[in-house]
Amino acid sequence: MCPRFWRSTVRYLKLIALFKILKGLLLFVLGFSLLFLNSRPAWLDQISDWTDDQILLHHSRPVHFLLSKLQDVLAGGGVLHATGLLSLFYCAVLFTEGFGVYFQKRWAEWLMICATGALIPVEVRHLWHRPGLVALVILLANCFIVWFLYLVLKREKPERHVERKPELVETR
Repeated sequence: MCPRFWRSTVRYLKLIALFKILKGLLLFVLGFSLLFLNSRPAWLDQISDWTDDQILLHHSRPVHFLLSKLQDVLAGGGVLHATGLLSLFYCAVLFTEGFGVYFQKRWAEWLMICATGALIPVEVRHLWHRPGLVALVILLANCFIVWFLYLVLKREKPERHVERKPELVETR
């Protein structure tokens, strides 16, 4: 493998790793806020005030229905607690992938291929039901990551340590 290809490969691997670490940071903030911050009623009141003031739907039954459902979910805490735990778990996976690939560990590249590839069908389904530019960009980025890491792992064969057989040397 030529040194020029290897330098650009390492550069792309580090960019992919930083992308995964950034996603992990965002999920950490989300999970931490869902599990440990107790200011939910304050921001729910702000949403309610905003809908009353800005949208001018004082007597809108659908808005009041949606706000009451949101308040029920927040009061129960079951769905939000599960979502917070799931986001913290996936945050740990993303940090493991990101730091492992950043330090050029082969196992981390395999982990990233498996974890990212497993989520592609979910992202395709999401894009099918709710098309949007952001969802498309995320899907394309993850497809590129899986493809690129597959090419890197396919091209780089791990060096195997081969023991040399002892040679018989004739001495006089």
